[in-house]
Amino acid sequence: MTRTSRVSRRAALKGLGVSLALPWLESLSSATALAAETAGYPRRMAFIFVPNGVHVPDWTPQTLGLGYRAPYILEPLAKVQGDLLVISGLTHDKGRANGDGPGDHARSASVFLTGAQPRKTNGANIRSGISVDQMAAQRIGKRTKFASLELGCERGRSAGNCDSGYSCAYSSNVSWSSATTPVGKETNPRLVFQRLFADGNRRNADRQAARREALRKSVLDYVADDAERLQRRLAAGDVKKLDEYLTGVREIERRIELADRESVYSGEFEYRGPSGVPRDYGEHIRLMCDMMVLAFQTDSTRIATFMMANAGSNRNYRDIGVSDGHHDLSHHGGDRKKHEKIRQINRFHVEQVAYLLEKMKAVKEGAGSLLDNCMVVYGSGLSDGNRHNNENLPILLAGRGGGTIDPGRHIRFEAETPLCNLFLSLLDRMGAATDFIGDSTGPLRGLQI
Repeated sequence: MTRTSRVSRRAALKGLGVSLALPWLESLSSATALAAETAGYPRRMAFIFVPNGVHVPDWTPQTLGLGYRAPYILEPLAKVQGDLLVISGLTHDKGRANGDGPGDHARSASVFLTGAQPRKTNGANIRSGISVDQMAAQRIGKRTKFASLELGCERGRSAGNCDSGYSCAYSSNVSWSSATTPVGKETNPRLVFQRLFADGNRRNADRQAARREALRKSVLDYVADDAERLQRRLAAGDVKKLDEYLTGVREIERRIELADRESVYSGEFEYRGPSGVPRDYGEHIRLMCDMMVLAFQTDSTRIATFMMANAGSNRNYRDIGVSDGHHDLSHHGGDRKKHEKIRQINRFHVEQVAYLLEKMKAVKEGAGSLLDNCMVVYGSGLSDGNRHNNENLPILLAGRGGGTIDPGRHIRFEAETPLCNLFLSLLDRMGAATDFIGDSTGPLRGLQI
């Protein structure tokens, strides 16, 4: 989570050490500065990175346009198929070696949101480029409590050799605030939750969170009186919406508390992880997705990134019956048994994306939904994990961008079209337009019919 901006112009419930930002409530809209500023709901933008590419034959629809039949990996998205674009043909040329030799995994993460060729080094002189999320954060981040939110499920390192002479900083980060500064991600959902609803600075937030935990109290206990007073001012529809929101917050708290009592499994051994990190990887991902939804729903931020795993991750997936490491399986060499396992892993990741998108779609904003006002990019910096190629990347774009995107289609662009052209188009829709990012050559046409 990057720096906190000066103020949040959204209504909030207050209590000891707690500031519980509210979702959009029509009863209060006339009183919010943002409603006057935008005459509507803000647009949000998120990027989700998955390592090791995909099994392309089970990812790519056979037909273009509307009404395509979802292939095996994308089947879990059935309920939101009309809310997303499957995009084929985009490329990250700077993810290729271009004379730098091996290190495709590290490059795939560092280039994912920057489009910039990383300097091959495992020393302190790292260099990549400013990422699309941070370009947006630098332009519009002051409008919200947090300029941006950086999430992940695997801790990273900022130094050392993680891939063929590339620093671990490249493998562990997709967000870069400058060419030499990666933005670290938070992997503990409890800590994200505490930051989102803290009132005051981080030190006081930690102290008050520890006090609540010692007393076994929910954040809702501290804002109950304020919530009761607010309900008297709300129309019936907003009372229901507020109740659903508070119930959702408490449910997330309950799941985090459950995670506190569990061990985390990582690699081939068990260890006691930090409080709030579930043992179950799927639950870990879903809690982080919940944090993103809460942050967007309450307008705590409008920009987020999420690394499901670090580049080259060799995590196993025993919970879905795959004991082999992800990276090992991605080098399938045409083996049919490995194909079956890798596509199961690919589908598992998409199932978690479906969870996120369905939650966003369930959050009502006026006549539409939170998802309608979002632009969520999911994909990898590699296409086929076995080939380590960087053309025809697996990319999904979900949401309608506040009515500026026509989803529900499979679209294909000309070979070697830069993925950064998509980023250029999203920045424009966020009110953070720029002339170029990475190796972009111009806005991506075709997002609207």
